[in-house]
Amino acid sequence: MSRNSDVDQAVADLQKGEAVWASLTLGDRRALLGELVAATEAQAKRWVDIALEIKGLAPDSPLAGEEWISGPYPVLTGAGALMASLEALERGGSPVDGFKVTEAPGGRRAVHVLPHNAFDWLLLNGFEVEVWTQPGAHPVDVHRSAGLAQKTPELTGGVGLVLGAGNIFSIAPLDTLYELFAHNRVVVLKLNPITDRLLPVLEEVFAPFIARDLVRIVRGGADVGTELAQHPAVTHVHMTGSNITHDAIVFGPGEAGAARKAANNPLLTKPMTSELGGVSPTIVLPGKWSARDLRFQAEHLVTQKLHNNGYNCVASQVVVLSADWPQKQQFLNELRWAYDAAPTRTAYYPGSDVRVASALESYPEDNRIGQGVGRHLVTGLSPDRDEDAFRTEYFSPVLGVTELPGTGLDFLGAAVDLANNRLTGTLGVNLIAHPKTLRTLGQRFENAIANLRYGTVAVNAWTGVGFLTARASWGAFPGHTVDDVQSGIGVAHNALLIKDPERTVVRGPFRPSPRSLATGMLTMSPRPPWFVTNRTAAVTGRRLTYFAARPRWRSLPAIFASALRG
Repeated sequence: MSRNSDVDQAVADLQKGEAVWASLTLGDRRALLGELVAATEAQAKRWVDIALEIKGLAPDSPLAGEEWISGPYPVLTGAGALMASLEALERGGSPVDGFKVTEAPGGRRAVHVLPHNAFDWLLLNGFEVEVWTQPGAHPVDVHRSAGLAQKTPELTGGVGLVLGAGNIFSIAPLDTLYELFAHNRVVVLKLNPITDRLLPVLEEVFAPFIARDLVRIVRGGADVGTELAQHPAVTHVHMTGSNITHDAIVFGPGEAGAARKAANNPLLTKPMTSELGGVSPTIVLPGKWSARDLRFQAEHLVTQKLHNNGYNCVASQVVVLSADWPQKQQFLNELRWAYDAAPTRTAYYPGSDVRVASALESYPEDNRIGQGVGRHLVTGLSPDRDEDAFRTEYFSPVLGVTELPGTGLDFLGAAVDLANNRLTGTLGVNLIAHPKTLRTLGQRFENAIANLRYGTVAVNAWTGVGFLTARASWGAFPGHTVDDVQSGIGVAHNALLIKDPERTVVRGPFRPSPRSLATGMLTMSPRPPWFVTNRTAAVTGRRLTYFAARPRWRSLPAIFASALRG
């Protein structure tokens, strides 16, 4: 096969740039991140406008808020958090300094990463995020080991390849930053063809890195990705996508690839990390809920599914209910209503209609929710059968419901077992529970969190909040291998540069403000701006993005004004 001269030139430039990267001090690197923040702020509106065109969303749609909050916003917060970590290392300290570290079940340590300052407390009041270490970590070791490759910035790791995602447009730049700062690798970013129109924006965002031959951004199809992955000068590959795409890259496509996988004889033998999808569950613990609780949590669950039209690696796919919950049918009625009432949108991601058709073929007798928008709600999934919905990531607006017997701890234990052993993937799991239920379960609930083998566990929140939290870790549960990759290998985000994190735990308010205050729950968070039912999400998302670029007190009243109208 003839070589692509553009690929060879990009890699050659980066080989020269590796020496430049090795020579830069932590202060130099922090300055580069500052330039990236300024460029991202300048490009933010252009970024979002192009994203809306790609996804077929109207500029005045509330859903435009998704593109602000999952586009430039996490790049700005991620770069800012990395700058703070570098500054701590410059002072001779640890990025974890100033963060509370407590015990977690099973000999783990929990680093409390949100809220961290007054702005966090005000803007995300009621939300808490912890990064849990693997068992056996000592608090001193957590501090001493944080910093990863930035503890020895002169020891670079060669040329890394990032195979960019095509669904959430912050993933590729965030993966690029993580390769640079967690692993000290210069980076060639190969865009997913869906995002090709964003190339000029990303070139501006990464201009200070491109000018120093630290980053190259290329376009092309699967052939370009394959050539880059196999390039002898590329030392590491990182990808985001599905386990099917991963296996095609590592073992090759078709029957020959399947045979190589069965024999654990990969074509790609160089080190590889990945963030892949799976069948993410939402476990709903039974309790005594008000009518408004039922409706709000149904909208919450529909957001977990229909954010970005279901084209999220961590989109909820299976709802786990108690068959013995007296309010089960009320909740299902609210879920059907919320699923049908959610805003319509274009099925922009390639293959969506095929995947929805596959679900319809597997479950032809179930109700299809939504008129002409390709949504499918599958009820009656049996926990005793090898359901297609348990092992196939549909990556589309398809949501399934299964029921387990029992209440309380019995139901929770059975739901954890189903999530761990019957569902494909380990990226994220959501749990929804009334505060009284959580108080009743007490430490037994914390132990259940520890028993869940997922990279992010969210309680009364969506795991996507973990993705948006810059200092949280993001990735599959540790321990997967290339021949059984599940939801991936390694970590993709982790701005505190914590060594070997096991999971992120997100906790949110069961009720939004002001209703939460009236019922004794001390949280001021209104309906979150990432909810698909939020009417002012576009305005709030835009204001949050510019605030992330330049945090200042005078910006807060406008953010609160739009957020409270959502």
